[in-house]
Amino acid sequence: MRIGNLKYHGRGIMLGTSEKGECIAAYFIMGRSENSRNRVLEIKGDELFTAPADESKVKDPSLIIYKAITDIETAGARHLIISNGDHTNTIADFIRSGGDFKSALMTRREEPDEPNFTPRISGIADFMNGDFSYKLSILKRDESESDKCRREFFAPMKRNGKAHFIHTYAADGEPLPSFEGEPKEISIPSDIDEFANLLWESLDKDNRISLYVRFTNPKTMSRAYRLINKYRKAK
Repeated sequence: MRIGNLKYHGRGIMLGTSEKGECIAAYFIMGRSENSRNRVLEIKGDELFTAPADESKVKDPSLIIYKAITDIETAGARHLIISNGDHTNTIADFIRSGGDFKSALMTRREEPDEPNFTPRISGIADFMNGDFSYKLSILKRDESESDKCRREFFAPMKRNGKAHFIHTYAADGEPLPSFEGEPKEISIPSDIDEFANLLWESLDKDNRISLYVRFTNPKTMSRAYRLINKYRKAK
């Protein structure tokens, strides 16, 4: 499994299908500054949160502390929502009120972290009748008209043994260039430990911070997950 040779992906989302037909979801965070590296991922019930590793070192929590994954249920369906910011809540609120993934994200735009203007990336897996489908999105600043936001949506073809991968940055740099193009299709192993380990090892050792992987059986909705944090949370 190869996800490329970038030194800095920023934050990344993967959604896909194992050879056994399970829904695979992964989320990782990377960091270059002291503030962005001062993080861990925490599981609370069915939800995933970012949290400071050392609260005494937090400078600005507004864009680095958020709910990364949530699960909600609507009439006849269940939804896994994953994102790199507080738009996780925006998507969940819209779906609960009868809206959808796209309409929720039409109300949001890129992060206001000048000069990078980090894209907001999102994914959703919709489970119904023992099967699932998924979508991905990126919201990013329009370089030609900076007051406008480019909102791109993708509904990749679901194939066993394949995942689709989107991340915030196209490369390292000053400022950081935004991800361009369609989500990358990658081949993935069906063993959760092999998948988590390969993904973690493929991230730059200096910049990787945390990784969460979940496998969901769409027929039974049983789940397995793995969580890797580079740092321990200070007590």
